[in-house]
Amino acid sequence: MSNGRQKLLKILMAPRPGKLQGYQKQARQGLMPKRWNILRGDTVQVVDRRHPERGKQGKVLDVDREKLAVLIENVNMHEEEIEADPERGTKASKEMRERPVHYSNVHLVDPVTGFPTKIAYSYLNGEKVRISKRSGAVIPKPPPPSKPIDPIPSEDSDTMDDGEVWAATYVERTNKWEDMREELVKKLEERDGSRI
Repeated sequence: MSNGRQKLLKILMAPRPGKLQGYQKQARQGLMPKRWNILRGDTVQVVDRRHPERGKQGKVLDVDREKLAVLIENVNMHEEEIEADPERGTKASKEMRERPVHYSNVHLVDPVTGFPTKIAYSYLNGEKVRISKRSGAVIPKPPPPSKPIDPIPSEDSDTMDDGEVWAATYVERTNKWEDMREELVKKLEERDGSRI
């Protein structure tokens, strides 16, 4: 293929700015949010007028910062088909799951009034906190997720607790410089002992 044709194909195959969808368009135009006010565990309400779930409140299950979306508990539900797996012995079924909602379509819920609110940041006792613009109340940050679950050892594992694992894998070594110093002292003592 000639060089001119390759250039033409590249131009024709490149996505047009008008064809980009949603978050791709915002990312291209530099409209990514500077600060994320919505965190996992916050209570939010859908405020977009065109959204079918408008007015519903729920707890944020997940935040996808690349796609600018949040997953809200029991909001924007859809039916998802789960395929059968004969190896595991499961049948095909349908399950209701949440779909993500764009972050701009939701607002945090004011803890005092229970209505959606915008927020501002302020310092309280030297700590940066979120303040509701509706009532002036402090919106506490949700606690971090619980610690990860410890892996369950398999039945064929020869070590069952941490102490056994450390005993089997950890070898105590002295410092490299300490070993070199001891060798040097021994050599000096042998040399001095041979002179006498």
